[in-house]
Amino acid sequence: MTRTNLIERLAAQQPHLSDDDVALAVKTLLEQLTEALVRGERIEIRDFGAFSLRHYAARMGRDPRTGEPVAIPAKRSVYFRPGKGLRERVANGLEG
Repeated sequence: MTRTNLIERLAAQQPHLSDDDVALAVKTLLEQLTEALVRGERIEIRDFGAFSLRHYAARMGRDPRTGEPVAIPAKRSVYFRPGKGLRERVANGLEG
């Protein structure tokens, strides 16, 4: 599902809201989630899941072609852990 698909589905379910209002709500929600992660905060949405950051230390790797050592800088990456409700709904949807 793309952002456009999400906006279209929400607008169809909420006919009293304009498409622009739904698009603004989706955009604002995604911006707030992104900003929270940039600040290093954990985001938890009950029965859906939790977004957090994984921190990876700097390390030495090697170039697979030449075998030369390469410095790999430290980085942060977004990690998503699905909640129990989401896991159950997906599992039950696949069974039936």
